[in-house]
Amino acid sequence: MPTESTFLVTHADDESAVLHDTADGQVHTLAANPGLDADDAIEGTIAPAGPMELAWELIEMDARRPLSTEHSEEPPTSQEHELADAQEAGELTTRERAGVGEIHVLTVPAERVSEAVDDVLDDEATLVRAARLGVNRVEVRSDAEAGVVAVRYLP
Repeated sequence: MPTESTFLVTHADDESAVLHDTADGQVHTLAANPGLDADDAIEGTIAPAGPMELAWELIEMDARRPLSTEHSEEPPTSQEHELADAQEAGELTTRERAGVGEIHVLTVPAERVSEAVDDVLDDEATLVRAARLGVNRVEVRSDAEAGVVAVRYLP
C-alpha cells in the first residue's frame, strides 16, 4: 500500500537510502537509492518493493530540499529573551514565525548552554521537525550568561 508523506533521508549510500516519515515516525529502507542525500527532505510517495515487500521504493517525488543546521554567532533576539524570562529553567516555549517556520526557546542552566546547543544540533528530531515544517535550515542562537537557547526553523 503506497504511503504519501514528507520524509527525512536519515542515511543514503550508493545502493539504498533510509527515510523517516515525519508524520508517523515510521522508518522505511529503500531498495535502491534514486539519488537522495542524507539530510534531504522529500515530499513524495513510497510503496513496498519486491515480492517479499521488505523494502520500499520511491514511486513519486513532488519536492526535494536539502536541510542544514548551524550554530549562529548572533545572540537570541529580544523576543526570545522575553520568552525565556517568562519560563523556568528546563522549560520550552514554541512560537510560530511570521511566514514559515517556528521558534523554540529553551531555558537551561548557564553552565549547560553549550551542551544544550550541541544536543539540538546533533538530534535527528531537529531535522525531522524541519522537514515537517517545510523549512530549509535550522539556526541555533544562544546566550550562555542568560541560559537561553533559541532554535529557529527558517525557510
